[in-house]
Amino acid sequence: MIFPFYIAKRYIIAKKSHNIINIISAISLGGIAVGTMALIIVLSVFNGFESLVTSLFNSFNPDIKIAVVAGKTFNFSSFPHDKVMHIQGVQYMTGCLEENALVKYKSKQHIVTIKGVTNEFEKTSDIKEMIIDGEYYLKKGSNNFAIVGQGVAYNLNLQLNDYENPLNLYAPKRTTSNSMNYEDAFNNLIIVPSGVFSIQQDFDSKYIIVPLNFARELFGYKDELSSLEIKTKSGYDNKKIQKEIQNIIGNKFSVKNRFEQEELLFKIMKSEKLAAFLILSFILLIAIFNVIGSLSMLIIDKNKDIIILQGLGADNRMVRKIFLTEGLILTISGAIIGLILGYVVCWLQQTFGLIKIPAAGTLVIDSYPVKMLLKDFINVLLIVLVVGFIAAWYPVKYISRKYIK
Repeated sequence: MIFPFYIAKRYIIAKKSHNIINIISAISLGGIAVGTMALIIVLSVFNGFESLVTSLFNSFNPDIKIAVVAGKTFNFSSFPHDKVMHIQGVQYMTGCLEENALVKYKSKQHIVTIKGVTNEFEKTSDIKEMIIDGEYYLKKGSNNFAIVGQGVAYNLNLQLNDYENPLNLYAPKRTTSNSMNYEDAFNNLIIVPSGVFSIQQDFDSKYIIVPLNFARELFGYKDELSSLEIKTKSGYDNKKIQKEIQNIIGNKFSVKNRFEQEELLFKIMKSEKLAAFLILSFILLIAIFNVIGSLSMLIIDKNKDIIILQGLGADNRMVRKIFLTEGLILTISGAIIGLILGYVVCWLQQTFGLIKIPAAGTLVIDSYPVKMLLKDFINVLLIVLVVGFIAAWYPVKYISRKYIK
């Protein structure tokens, strides 16, 4: 294979009798490099957004969430809590109660989701790291406090630790009332906000976090919960833990990992990434097939050289290897250049954030996120090599029949 490589390398570098062949070869190389670079950049940006969204949701969502399949709540007293906690890998568990309520602050009103949690909530989530104003505490002595989403705080024009104007929470009573007074149909409790969190718009504009006992009193529950949230120990297989929990609690409960809790979102993101990958792969395919034209014209241009090589003892197989090797050199060179350029562009974006996101002030980042994965580089290289081999093989196999005898 050394001799075909040597001749093929000479043909790439050497001047052709027709300058257009050099131009087509350069276009082929450049097209492959640009297409490869574009694939790496787009895939890395999708990886960056996926990683960003995952980190944001994981700040609020637990490793594993247990909820009842039918209905809204279940009795904690009948739940096999001890058995679940004894599963190897389970570290913390917090009970949660979620219901919608009306919140009133001064003259402002807003519909929110009240999430009552136990003290372990700060251990099963990263909520403390997401506090942007005030402090995270839900109880001080006998007093209850609330942690409010940034969107809710904005809509209410909220001030923290405003004891003169606490939040008024209204929730419909679960028992029927014959009174004509609408106030008798609602439970009403007051609470003072101690902090504001910012995670993601879906959470920020929706949630107010309060102590679990406070939520139960507001909604008229005793020991009911809407979900249990579990923090697992690092180094353990969450899927295995998830399966063990499901075996213990049965089919009346759903057990979801972090991916399943936001399944639709992650499926959409993966579908968008796959669509972008296929579109750019098709563009790259078109660029690679320029190699067909380049090799076809080179075979015609080197007809006299072919006769000389055959006169020196080279058989048809050897001659075909020369032109096939040239096509592979063009493809591999373009792929390597594209991978290097893609890496450099992604590194610059990661390091300096050169390309900004329009209206970045409304987002948690101000430039496009980038995350490079080795598997993307490998997959792109394999695609280029496979398609490049086919593009080089076609003219050598068919067009050379007329000139290689």
